[in-house]
Amino acid sequence: MNTADVVVVGLGAMGSASLYQLARRGARVMGIDRHVPPHTYGSSHGETRITRQAIGEGAAYVPLVLRSHQIWRELEAETGASLFWACGGLILSGAVGEALHHGKPQFLQRTLEAARQFGIPHEVLDAAQIEARFPQFGLRGDETGYYEPGAGLVFPERCVQVQLEQARRLGAAVQTGETVRRILPYQDGVVVETEQARYHAARVVVSAGAWAAELLGEPLARVLRVYRQVLFWLEAQDPQAYQPERFPIFIWMFGSAEGEHFYGFPQVSQGVKVATEQAHTPTHPDQVQRQVSEAETQAIFARYVQGRLKGLGPGCLKSATCLYTSTADGDFILDRHPDSERILVASPCSGHGFKHSAAVGEALAELALHGRSPFDLTPFGLSQRPVWS
Repeated sequence: MNTADVVVVGLGAMGSASLYQLARRGARVMGIDRHVPPHTYGSSHGETRITRQAIGEGAAYVPLVLRSHQIWRELEAETGASLFWACGGLILSGAVGEALHHGKPQFLQRTLEAARQFGIPHEVLDAAQIEARFPQFGLRGDETGYYEPGAGLVFPERCVQVQLEQARRLGAAVQTGETVRRILPYQDGVVVETEQARYHAARVVVSAGAWAAELLGEPLARVLRVYRQVLFWLEAQDPQAYQPERFPIFIWMFGSAEGEHFYGFPQVSQGVKVATEQAHTPTHPDQVQRQVSEAETQAIFARYVQGRLKGLGPGCLKSATCLYTSTADGDFILDRHPDSERILVASPCSGHGFKHSAAVGEALAELALHGRSPFDLTPFGLSQRPVWS
């Protein structure tokens, strides 16, 4: 099939969801990816991703995540796959103030305000209450916690795989191992050129993540940067203490300086996954260092984990890298390309996109086919994103 109603370029979080939602609506749709998703070269891997309903990054995200939770439950019912585990989520902050999280100040307070605005069940806990419920945390005693029972984790590789399988079942074509080189709009459509072929479509959804700026040119290149992130799975002395029934996902802002926060998960397979985020050393997706050094492993334990997560030692069972494609303000770009309304841009996620991806796919499918979205995408316009200094 060299002609389609819509071509989706990049089949990770946003792309697989878009392909599935387009196929559900009966569109002739094709997806193209330079790798074979789910894969480990972009941003949609690493076994687990946090999902939470009250979004401290901004109230505009809340309808997306609430709908995403519904879609994952619908997919679970249809396929029997386990995609979403509501094990609860805890956001912790100390009295000294909070480091910026995804570009936003006062993250815990903003999360609490979103919960109240949307009626999301939650509790506000002091340090004694946190310690009584979750003795795994080593607290100073001045912490406040926002606890959300409906938060939890999603399995990114499974979500991508299931949505691609469902899309294929509904008639979508999927081309993998094929790299898109150019996207050329013309009066009545778009030509997508790869190394192997030319595809014609009425519209194209570009969800290429770390490769989006290279593919889409200057309007995107000046507002996007790619950052290497590292994930660690540490060995627990008592693995039962960190099971999802006893331990939540967490985001812990223990200080106000840059980088003074980290996040983690209960143990769902091998080890307790922890990570932090960095936005000071950009990289290129084709040149990123994929190996994780021993020094990096020692640093995550010494600076973040030691004294804060009881019973976790420095033994690292495995590690991995992933990529954040970020804007300067940490917000998404979900918009039409300024050069052509036929090119829809669904990048970047700025490190917090997977929880919203299922609904973003629905929004883009409606936008591509009918010119409108069931969600307000105004806050995610390209023109609103600041240029990196």
